[in-house]
Amino acid sequence: MSRDGWLPPEEWIGRRPKVVVSAGALFTDDVGRVLVVKPNYRDHWLFVGGGLDEDETPEQACRREVKEEIGLDVEVGRLLVVDWTLPSRERPLPLLVFLFDGGAIRPEQIRLDGDELDEFRFVPVDEALNLLSRSGRRRLPVALEAKRTGTTRYLS
Repeated sequence: MSRDGWLPPEEWIGRRPKVVVSAGALFTDDVGRVLVVKPNYRDHWLFVGGGLDEDETPEQACRREVKEEIGLDVEVGRLLVVDWTLPSRERPLPLLVFLFDGGAIRPEQIRLDGDELDEFRFVPVDEALNLLSRSGRRRLPVALEAKRTGTTRYLS
């Protein structure tokens, strides 16, 4: 500690909490079905999205992931949900998720990344709730309500 009671910047940064950050988009079709994607490395389905790269904002990561995963170069819509998820056995760090409104798209617009994703589906909300992970099931109704009401919601 320095004489004035402050830590040197590198030591202060080293003591800050570590967290995994991801960003995704909630897409629907013209009748309100939800887009879910099936990664080849998970047992459950997900929203389009993924982890932030270094020096990337959540909006930039979302846009990049959408382009990589389903081949669409879109402007990221309004932030719907921010979700803080505690560490788990599989992920020893907390997870901070930003879920944006992707808007409505058509199935024929999608060009699926076959290296990472096996399949995509537009499904009714109740079916999406059966396919998504526990965290995804928690986020979906909140995201749909935020979209409907023009709000942003925080989950923890």
